[in-house]
Amino acid sequence: MSDTIAVLGGTGALGRALALRLARSGHPVVLGSRDAGRAQASAAELRETLAAAGTPDARVEGAANEEAAASGEVVLLATPWDESGASIAALAPVLAGRLVVSCINPLGFDAQGPHGLAVAEGSAAEQVAALLPGSTVTAAFHHLSAPSVADLDRDLSGEDVLVCGDDAGALARVVELAAAVTGRPGVEVGALRQARVLEPFTAVVIAVNKRYKTRAGVLMTHVDPTRARA
Repeated sequence: MSDTIAVLGGTGALGRALALRLARSGHPVVLGSRDAGRAQASAAELRETLAAAGTPDARVEGAANEEAAASGEVVLLATPWDESGASIAALAPVLAGRLVVSCINPLGFDAQGPHGLAVAEGSAAEQVAALLPGSTVTAAFHHLSAPSVADLDRDLSGEDVLVCGDDAGALARVVELAAAVTGRPGVEVGALRQARVLEPFTAVVIAVNKRYKTRAGVLMTHVDPTRARA
C-alpha cells in the first residue's frame, strides 16, 4: 500500500502541485494548513482537477497542520522559510518517528533579482533537522516549477529531483517518491548539508525562468538514477 503523504503548506503553489502528482500516482494525500477550512477547500479543488484528468478515485483530504502531520508516513514541508522555525518546532512531538522532506527554499528578492538567504544552521533542511530531533529529515523538490508540476499534461521526465539526507533508507524512499512526481527516480546528491547548495540554487533557476520566459528545470546529464551505487 502506498504511503500516505502529508503536505504542510499544501495550499501554496508548490504544495498543491506536488499533492496533485502524488495523488494521481496513487498516494493518499493530506493537505495541511494553519486554516483547516482552507486546506479542505483546496483538497476539494484538487479532487475535481484529478477527476477531470481521469483519476476520480484519487484521495486528497485537507486538515489543520497538526492533524495532517499526524496522518502522514511521509511529511513534505512546502512552507515558506521562517527564520525562527517556531511553527515547525511546534510540530516536533507529532512528527517524531516520521520521514520529513524539506522542500523549503530560503530566498530573498531585490532589485538585482532572487538570491539565497543565510541560514544560521547552514540550510533550511538542517534547521528543520535541528528542530525535529525525533524525525528523519531529507531535502528534495527544490527546483521544480510549481506551474509545471500542476500541469498534469506536462511531461516532467526530463527533469531531476535532487535528494540529500543522512539516512540511506530515507534517501531511497524519497528517490522513489520523486518518481511519483516526475516519472523518473530522484538523484541522490549526498548528505543533508548539500541542501546548503541546493536551496540557493533555486534562485538561479528562477532567474533563468524570468530572463528566458520559460520554466527551466534541472537535469543531471550522464546519470542513470536506476544504477545508484549501494
